[in-house]
Amino acid sequence: MSQATKRKHVVKELLGEHMVPSDQQQIVRVLRTPGNNLHEVETAEGQRFLVSMPSKYRKNIWIKRGDFLIVDPIEEGEKVKAEISFVLCKDHVRSLQKEGLWPEAFSEVAEKHNNQNRQAQPELPAEPRSSGEESSSEGDADLFVNTNRRRCHESEEESEEEETA
Repeated sequence: MSQATKRKHVVKELLGEHMVPSDQQQIVRVLRTPGNNLHEVETAEGQRFLVSMPSKYRKNIWIKRGDFLIVDPIEEGEKVKAEISFVLCKDHVRSLQKEGLWPEAFSEVAEKHNNQNRQAQPELPAEPRSSGEESSSEGDADLFVNTNRRRCHESEEESEEEETA
């Protein structure tokens, strides 16, 4: 199976399927990723341990801090105590909350995480601007900011000096 086909099936499985944790499985929150496909997680009771990512998810699904997972326990593990069986997206979290299967300890965290995502997205103006106000190119500069690049501010004095030279 090619890498693209594998990725397609894995993503389709995660986005389309509704997962309910079994008795052995538990819902955890990702705290950090120390590397080597390991993730430090915290249970609803506050217990912290490492979980491993199965090979089918590696380089196909990206997990970041604050995401929620369903994990299967590993009996023989000392440091790594579970393996990821499912990555929960926002829709899965909402459906688990509606069914009453969501841990109470994570309810506040999930709502706070959703609110931060809403605030991070810039809001577009409700009314189109008239031609008398500032131009759209100047207004768009504040909406789309690339945080991966340094901002260089050019003062008006420097630009005038370059024009006269």
